[in-house]
Amino acid sequence: MSDLENKMNSAVTHFEKELNSLRTSRANPSMLDNILVDAYGSKTPLNQLGNISVQDASTITIQVWDSSIIKSIENTIAESKLGINPQTDGQLIRLPIPKLSEERRIEIIKIASEFAENSRVVIRNIRRDFIETSKSEKKDLNLSEDDLKRRLNEIQKITDINIEKIDKILELKKNDILKV
Repeated sequence: MSDLENKMNSAVTHFEKELNSLRTSRANPSMLDNILVDAYGSKTPLNQLGNISVQDASTITIQVWDSSIIKSIENTIAESKLGINPQTDGQLIRLPIPKLSEERRIEIIKIASEFAENSRVVIRNIRRDFIETSKSEKKDLNLSEDDLKRRLNEIQKITDINIEKIDKILELKKNDILKV
């Protein structure tokens, strides 16, 4: 059961990381976590190419270590789905976070809802795998009928708890996105 809980908790944690990469109206360095830049012949995470920090509530700065890749970083950020136009000042790239329009907020909520549904599917798949394992243990005569029912009930309880966590996290994120 602890293995089941660990797998489901990691699915919830992954969901939280995905949500942090979504843009809200506040500057947050984790918005740049999923951005991969063509540098040195491969796709490199942006946080490995410079220091990312929050200057104020509406500006993220990137202090690039190698000035030869500044153009590549600018282009990657401009082409990303973040809707941010980078401004370069020497080796410092500023990312002004514009206020979100109502349409963009609704788009972001749809993306967050997709992330939530994907996480629910992952949790249900984990549940299915553990149920199949339990049933095969019963077939191998290692588990009685009563023990199987108890285990299936426990698996369902853990599943329900984790799906409820995802729903609560999604609701908080929706409220955060809609807050002007």
